[in-house]
Amino acid sequence: DSSSLIHQIGPDISINCLLRCSRSDYGSIASLNRSFRSLIRSGELYRLRRQMGIIEHWVYFSCNLLEWEAFDPIRRRWMHLPRMTSNECFMCSDKESLAVGTELLVFGKEIMSHVIYRYSILTNSWSSGMEMNTPRCLFGSASLGEIAILAGGCDPQGNILSSAELYNSETGTWETLPNMNKPRKMCSGVFMDGKFYVIGGIGVGNSNLLTCGEVYDLERSIWHEIPNMFPAWNGEAEAPATAKAPPLVAVVKNELYAAYYAEKEVRKYDKERNLWFTVGRLPEQAVSMNGWGLAFRACGDRLIVIGGPRTLGGGIIELNSWVPDEGPPQWNLLARKRSGSFVYNCAVMGC
Repeated sequence: DSSSLIHQIGPDISINCLLRCSRSDYGSIASLNRSFRSLIRSGELYRLRRQMGIIEHWVYFSCNLLEWEAFDPIRRRWMHLPRMTSNECFMCSDKESLAVGTELLVFGKEIMSHVIYRYSILTNSWSSGMEMNTPRCLFGSASLGEIAILAGGCDPQGNILSSAELYNSETGTWETLPNMNKPRKMCSGVFMDGKFYVIGGIGVGNSNLLTCGEVYDLERSIWHEIPNMFPAWNGEAEAPATAKAPPLVAVVKNELYAAYYAEKEVRKYDKERNLWFTVGRLPEQAVSMNGWGLAFRACGDRLIVIGGPRTLGGGIIELNSWVPDEGPPQWNLLARKRSGSFVYNCAVMGC
């Protein structure tokens, strides 16, 4: 009786066992029979894992256009995702990426409109056709479990937006949120202490970088501006604001960190005093072009930096990690391989 999964112990205990398996094994488990396959593809295991606090974080990144790889930092395994099927316009457009629930979303532009490609780990396949309420690019975003918030960016006419919306991956729905106090594009987003923060970016009528941040309280549905949350730093090369990457920020254990790429420093945010202080150095191989091509992300209880030196005839990509503590960063090389060394997009999925 395949409907009972592991027949001798029944369906309930079978599911309890499967919840504790690594999600690296779910592909093999799905191949056992139709009942296992149906269970894995339903997403029920991931929903129950989230309720029980069982989360594994994988890193998804693209160093070649339309090609994505995943890395499991626990087993140190590389995996190739199926190649995206899209037109050349999308391939060459600016893209944002976001991992939420069991989905990887890649936002870009086709000839006449914005488009969202969605990769599902349940089916190991890409699909398109999803639309948000206000199409946008160059926005700040972050996810928390099955929800994600996108804020700011540019509409199809190039207008800078103050609008924001919430995506629920369980229901596949988009909800329009109250507008931010300031419109901004090329900003970054994080969740910290259960609230959504948007940091930096470029505003309307001023080519300089915004130094203020904003925080959205999900319970009260209001935005609050934080003056001088992300001040400009002196070590930056004198490139125009539009040539610089959005702030490279990440949150571990409800503490906010930033990669200051010009100085090759990691800094930590003091929430009480609204100040940044240096905790140490970035990995030596953390090379970027005004912040572009380098990924700085939270991956569970660790910070990860993905990047590498560019050389003629190819390059090398390195994944370095550090579990923040009281001392300076001690970077641990998780993996390195021959690859394009410019990271176009990167997202971390925890499920």
